[in-house]
Amino acid sequence: MKKVRTRFAPSPTGYMHIGNLRTALFEYLIAKHEGGDFLLRIEDTDQGRKVEGATDIIYNTLKMVGLQHDEGPDIGGDYGPYIQSERIGMYKEYADRLVELGGAHYCFCSEEEVETQRKEAESFNKAFKYDDPCKHIPLEEAKKRIAAGEPYVVRQTIRHGGATHFDDEVYGRIEVDNDVLDESILLKSDGFPTYNFANIIDDHQMKITHVVRGNEYLSSTPKYNLIYESFGWEIPTYIHVPHVMKDEHHKLSKRNGDASFQDLVTKGYLPQAILNYIALLGWSPETEQEIYTLEEMVKAFSIKRISKSPAIFDIDKLTWMNGMYLRAMSLEEFHALCEPYLCQAIHRDVDRKAVSRILQPRTDTLAQIAESVDFIDTLPDYSIEMFIHKKMKTTYEISLTSLKAARKALEELNDWSTEERIHDLLLTLPAQLGMKNGQVLWPVRTAITGKQFTPGGAIEITHILGKEETLRRIDKGIEKLETEA
Repeated sequence: MKKVRTRFAPSPTGYMHIGNLRTALFEYLIAKHEGGDFLLRIEDTDQGRKVEGATDIIYNTLKMVGLQHDEGPDIGGDYGPYIQSERIGMYKEYADRLVELGGAHYCFCSEEEVETQRKEAESFNKAFKYDDPCKHIPLEEAKKRIAAGEPYVVRQTIRHGGATHFDDEVYGRIEVDNDVLDESILLKSDGFPTYNFANIIDDHQMKITHVVRGNEYLSSTPKYNLIYESFGWEIPTYIHVPHVMKDEHHKLSKRNGDASFQDLVTKGYLPQAILNYIALLGWSPETEQEIYTLEEMVKAFSIKRISKSPAIFDIDKLTWMNGMYLRAMSLEEFHALCEPYLCQAIHRDVDRKAVSRILQPRTDTLAQIAESVDFIDTLPDYSIEMFIHKKMKTTYEISLTSLKAARKALEELNDWSTEERIHDLLLTLPAQLGMKNGQVLWPVRTAITGKQFTPGGAIEITHILGKEETLRRIDKGIEKLETEA
C-alpha cells in the first residue's frame, strides 16, 4: 500500500486564517492516522501579495499548535525545494512539455483582446469563458514568434465535447461538461506559474497522495485532472472541505474583521483549545467526546466523518472549550500562564499564586484576567445599592451590622497566614448575629471589591488583600452605608 503523503501549502500573505489552519489540521490528521507524512510547502508565486514576515507566522503557528511537518523549507526533505519561487525554472520546462503533449498552447493575445471578449460576454449576460484564437496557431509558428521575442503566456487547451469527472471523498462523484471549462493561464508572461499549474507539478513531484482544499476548488479540479492525464500521471485522492462561516450567509474572513489564529491567541485563547475546536468545524467524531488531545484526534479522525455542510464558527463554544482546558490544568501550569497578565494588572504586593487559585475555576480566557482582578490594586467607586442582594436577603441595615461585626472580628485576628483561619472566624459571625452566611459574606465581599462578580468569595479575597487593606476597605464600606443609606 502506498504511503499517505499530504501537504499544507499556504501563501505567505499575512496572518493565519482559521480556515487555513483547519485545512492544515485535516491534512495532518489524514497523514498521521495512516502513519504517513505531512509536508509544508510555501506557495509564493504571487509575489504581489507576499507579506514580509508571513512565512515566520506560518512556522510559528504550526509549532504553537503542535502540527510538526516531516518535510519543509526549514527542515528540508527529499523533494525540495519547498518554496515555489525557488522552483521557477522547472515550471517552464513542464509547461513546454505540456504544450508538446497537446494539453496546453502558447497564447500571444493582449489583455485588451481578452477584455473585449469579457465585455461582449457581459453585454449578453453570459458567463465569460475566453475563446483563445491562439490555440489554432501551428506549434512551429508559435515557437518562431517566441524566438523572435514576442510576449506570450501558456494556456491550458481543453478539447470541446464530452465531460470530465472525478470522485471526491466528501462530495462523491463530480462531473463537469468540458465545454464550460475555461482555458486558464498556466504560465504567465513573466515566467511565474499560476496556482492552477504550480500546485499540480509540485504535488506530483512531491508524491502527494491526498489533496485537501476548500470546496471552492471543486469546479476547477476537472481542469487539473486533464493536466494529470496529459502527463500520464496518477491523480491524487481529493478531499474538498466546506467553508468555515461567520454565520449562515458570510464566510469567516480576516478582511471582514473576523479573528485570525493570532487574534484569538492575543485574546487569551490557548492554541491547543483553538485546534481542538476547529477540528470539530466540519468533522464529527463517532462519539460524544468533544475535548481531544492532538494524539486522540489522530486516532479518531476519519475522512468519512467530514461534513458537506458549512461550519459556523461559534465564539461562545470556543470560549467554553478554552475554559475547560484552563480548568483541566494543574495550578502550577495555570499560574505560569497567568503570571504575565497578573504582573501587568496587579502592582500591590500580594500572593499572585493565590490569585491564580481563585481565578482558575472562573476563567474562560486569559484576557479576562485583568478585568477580573483590577479591584486588587484599586477599589473601584461603587454605589451602596450593590449591598442590596435579594437572593442573599441583605438590606442596608443588615449590611452595616455585618460589616461592623466583621471588622471587629478581623481586627482581633492576629494570624492571617492561612485562609482557613479567616474562614473559621467569619463563619462564626452569622450564628452570632442570627443571620444567614450570605448576609454576612455578601456585604464583606462588596465592601472589599466594589464589584458584583469576582473570582473567589469574601474569605479568599480577604486573605489575598491582607489585614491592613481589608480593614481599610471595610471602613470605607461602613462609611458609605452610614452617610448615604
